Amino acid sequence: MKFLFDLLPVLLFFAAYKFAGASPEASHALVTLLLGDGIVASQAPILMATAVAILATIGQVLWLIARGRKVDTMLWVSLVIIVVFGGATLFLHDATFIQWKPTVLYWLFALTLAGSAFFLKRNLIRSLMQEQVQLPDAVWARLNLSWIAFFAVMGILNIYVAKHYSEDTWVSFKLYGGMGLMFLFVLAQGFMLSRHIEEKNS
Repeated sequence: MKFLFDLLPVLLFFAAYKFAGASPEASHALVTLLLGDGIVASQAPILMATAVAILATIGQVLWLIARGRKVDTMLWVSLVIIVVFGGATLFLHDATFIQWKPTVLYWLFALTLAGSAFFLKRNLIRSLMQEQVQLPDAVWARLNLSWIAFFAVMGILNIYVAKHYSEDTWVSFKLYGGMGLMFLFVLAQGFMLSRHIEEKNS
């Protein structure tokens, strides 16, 4: 359930983009009404999707606060990034900013993991997982490095797709590509961890 909750803004972004693309006249009229004149019809899908993603992320935070639940630090960070970069896209009618948003978030994850390990001597992946699994220090270090590399590569890949392929392809990659690569990476990590667990139990 938490996975779907975290993924909600991405799902709504994708749905809004596809809906706006399927109803170009209606979406153009709505976006023009909300953001003013000077918007080209082809810009309407990305602008509508961006607005929906911003509202969805704000809604997530407000829903958690209303229920008296803790808002995770990364959700606050995601909110700030989507408001800044998404707001720039809406204000300037330029998709470049919202296309950079996933890369900034990925690289922020990578920098946080790397900075914590290098400056604070704290392995954040270990802090998150050590109650579920016990591993040698070297394995924890390798696991942390693999996540840093994954987030760094995902940031580069996002920008590569945004710059070299169509906007529609980038939107699809943002959902399917991001989820698919994350699933494969987590699956690979699971196989690696299971090997060490088996070695310990044998």
